[in-house]
Amino acid sequence: MSERIHPLALQAADKLERGRISRRDFLRYATLLGVSVGTAYAMAACAPAGAPAASEAAAGEAGAAGGITRGGTLRKGVLVQPVDHPARLSWLEGANAVRLVNEYLTETGPDNITRPYLLESWEASDDVQTWTLKLRQGIKFNNGDELTADDVMYSFSQWLDPEVGSSMLGLLSYLDGMNSVEKVDDYTIRLNLTSPNIGVPEHLFHYPAVILHRDFQGDWVKQPIGTGAFTLEEYIESERAIFKARPDYWRMGEDGKPLPYLDEIVMVSVDKDAAVAAIQAGQLDTLFKPRPSDFLALKDNPDLQVKSVATANCFVVRMRVDQEPWDDNRVRTAMKMCQDRQKILDLSYNGEGILSIDAPFSPVHPAYAERPIPAYDPEGARALLEEYAAEKGVDLPLKVTLATKNDLSEPEIAQALKELAAPGGFEIALDITEPNGYWDRWTEVPLGITIWAHRPLDTMTPPLAYIADADGAPVPWNETRWVDPEFSEKLAQAELTLDIEARRQIIGDLEDIMQERGPIGNSYWTNEWEIFPKSFHGVIAHPSNFDFFYAVWKQQ
Repeated sequence: MSERIHPLALQAADKLERGRISRRDFLRYATLLGVSVGTAYAMAACAPAGAPAASEAAAGEAGAAGGITRGGTLRKGVLVQPVDHPARLSWLEGANAVRLVNEYLTETGPDNITRPYLLESWEASDDVQTWTLKLRQGIKFNNGDELTADDVMYSFSQWLDPEVGSSMLGLLSYLDGMNSVEKVDDYTIRLNLTSPNIGVPEHLFHYPAVILHRDFQGDWVKQPIGTGAFTLEEYIESERAIFKARPDYWRMGEDGKPLPYLDEIVMVSVDKDAAVAAIQAGQLDTLFKPRPSDFLALKDNPDLQVKSVATANCFVVRMRVDQEPWDDNRVRTAMKMCQDRQKILDLSYNGEGILSIDAPFSPVHPAYAERPIPAYDPEGARALLEEYAAEKGVDLPLKVTLATKNDLSEPEIAQALKELAAPGGFEIALDITEPNGYWDRWTEVPLGITIWAHRPLDTMTPPLAYIADADGAPVPWNETRWVDPEFSEKLAQAELTLDIEARRQIIGDLEDIMQERGPIGNSYWTNEWEIFPKSFHGVIAHPSNFDFFYAVWKQQ
């Protein structure tokens, strides 16, 4: 039976031929609509190129290396965070631990192309409002049970339950709860969207979207049942986590045997400085999310390999609009005007990034609309604060506290902003803690710096962070409590707009709203690195900082 080509993919192929969209945008668009990667490349009249999915990248490097050896341990320095219900994951470190045991329905590779993972395929209706998801058959959980539609239905029920508190609730706002999720048969699920949305396959790769066993009770450490390549042996918060290879994992390696190649993954809680020293001494192999200083310290080590990638990761200076003084847009705007973006990038990230406007849309996103980078303007900021202070009867400088954590580049950003904002009329006190000290309250502090992870689609972060739920309450990850009716309306319009050119116009409007009255400052988008010993093969640099270790192997 020949493959069905979605009519919108045919329209995109016509636009590609007429030069109205790029080959990269076409490939991404067509594959989201259910066209296989091979067929999409054939339609684009080009051979497959660029970075494949994580598993394919690892396998390709393994084959090229001229022979795979099995066994060995990978030791990673990373904060071993508290984890309970995976649907509530809010941090990448915890998600990377869970990802070794539990897996996703889809996988978005470093090339920004989304492929089936636990799914065999998906199919979108012509109006992109009905999505049929077909599971691979024969996949087993580590307790011996087969993965079926019941497990997927249960996972959706957790994501869509407001009591669970999953960020998926905002991302899947086009679903009317479980009323929109239909079990067709033991291996088929149908999503009946309340409005069209092309991003469904990518949304299923959001890091809390791991598939859970149908009998999961809510505590992953006590019940680590998943379909992944490793099993959890030990998890001691803030100390260590140990994972062992499964002998019966469903994916096969290049040598014809079940993955993974490694015997063991060990995660060790250690701060970044200690992790760098441990790597240099051969006591650790790698660390989570290297800072620019770590990159500089390790990049010339002849025993290490460094891989980099441009991303939509950023450090957001975010203001709670339900608390004074951030409920006044003049104060928010003044804070944004106090960003000397190039200086902040140079001081905090060694210039290794791309300057940003104050909106959650990156140049790596397909519908990004270019806007001028705002200039540092402390005089303009002070004028706004003087107007605010006169009206409110307060004195300048305006005293505020900026909270954040200390494991990445946040302290340097905070210190730079403190100094840059002083001539603008702010007096900033810094409240910098260990990571858990911030993550325990990250949605509650009035002014904070929060790192937001890369997401491949321009319409993915806003539903997580800048809208309300069906009852009008800010969604779980809306740390600013900012809900703007015009922004929400245009965002919904962008999600309905499948044409890339037309969506770019709407994204431009969203960018303008965020810059005019939004709740965040964003100086730059980061480059990211993976640093490993050269003895490890199959390592990839994923823009999401996601770990994919099932096809990594170590030269013995």
